[in-house]
Amino acid sequence: MAILNEIIDGVQRARELEDLQRATEELRDHYEIAHVVYHWVNSVGERFGAGTYSSDWVDRYLEMDYLRIDPVIFGCFQRFDPVDWKELDWSSKQAREFFREAVEYGVGNQGYTIPIRGPNGQFALFTVSDNCRDEEWAAFIEKNARDLMIVAHEFNKKALEFEKAGEMPTPSLSPRELSAMTYLAKGFSRAQAAAELNISEHTLRVYIEAARHKLGAINTTHAVARALSSGIIVV
Repeated sequence: MAILNEIIDGVQRARELEDLQRATEELRDHYEIAHVVYHWVNSVGERFGAGTYSSDWVDRYLEMDYLRIDPVIFGCFQRFDPVDWKELDWSSKQAREFFREAVEYGVGNQGYTIPIRGPNGQFALFTVSDNCRDEEWAAFIEKNARDLMIVAHEFNKKALEFEKAGEMPTPSLSPRELSAMTYLAKGFSRAQAAAELNISEHTLRVYIEAARHKLGAINTTHAVARALSSGIIVV
């Protein structure tokens, strides 16, 4: 419990999106599960994310426009109480294929999502997921449901604080992260950007992912757009 309280304290003290990202990683490790994700849409429709899903899955989700068929999204729009993924409708062929692919990308075969609604149309989802048997997941949720609800609302309180301040806080990117994002903004491929920086593509990916998390972006394209619009990079 002490570790969880420390993580909650960290969320309450968060000054930038990177702090929320770090908190999702700490929660994942604390609970020893596959993923923790907090995703929200503010009152003007801007989307932000912090979480531990792989960038490959996030990019695949967006590429395939899975938002239009995701049973978790539809289930949470229609409910105010937490949703165990097993309770949702996975009967369609599209939904089953989506679930199969999500498991292949490491999302997990079990999930629990807490929908949160704030003022002026703000909407958020806090999700935990893992790979385990039904009875193990049921025991995990029974043990941790109350704490997960508290954590979810602490994340959302912080997101509302960020919005109330007038805009999301501008993150600070390292010189290497700035360079990587600038080359991508200029239209360089990852291979070309890595060559210009004299680093491997794997190392470049590390810088890009770090920048994406700091920017609260849902994929690399979103990160570049956010960096440009906020003036963090100029091309």
